[in-house]
This record gives sequence, C-alpha cells and structure tokens, in this order.
Amino acid sequence: MRNLLRDAVQLKKKNLINKLIKLGIYKKNNKHLYELTLSELENEYIYMNTNGLVSNIKER
Repeated sequence: MRNLLRDAVQLKKKNLINKLIKLGIYKKNNKHLYELTLSELENEYIYMNTNGLVSNIKER
C-alpha cells in the first residue's frame, strides 16, 4: 500500500510550486523550488500573500 501521507505532502508541494511559478518565482536563495521543503514553500507563499502578490492567482 502506498504511503498516503507522503503522497499528500508531494501533492501539496506540487500545488505550491505551481502557484509560485505563476507568480514568477523559480528559485529562493539559489535553490530551485523543488529542492525546498513543504514548510519553506508554505512560508514563501504566505510571504507573497501577505504582500498582496497572490491575488493574481486564480484558485481552483
């Protein structure tokens, strides 16, 4: 049986990466987004949202 928690984390990371790419963010501190942890991606997205830069993304 597949690890459901691992799959959920990977899906959340993928969705956050896609949202950040739509904002034009491809790297953070010389690291590609896929190299970041889920927490780092969430923090970056929260930072962008706090600064009003996320309103351009249409949520599904």
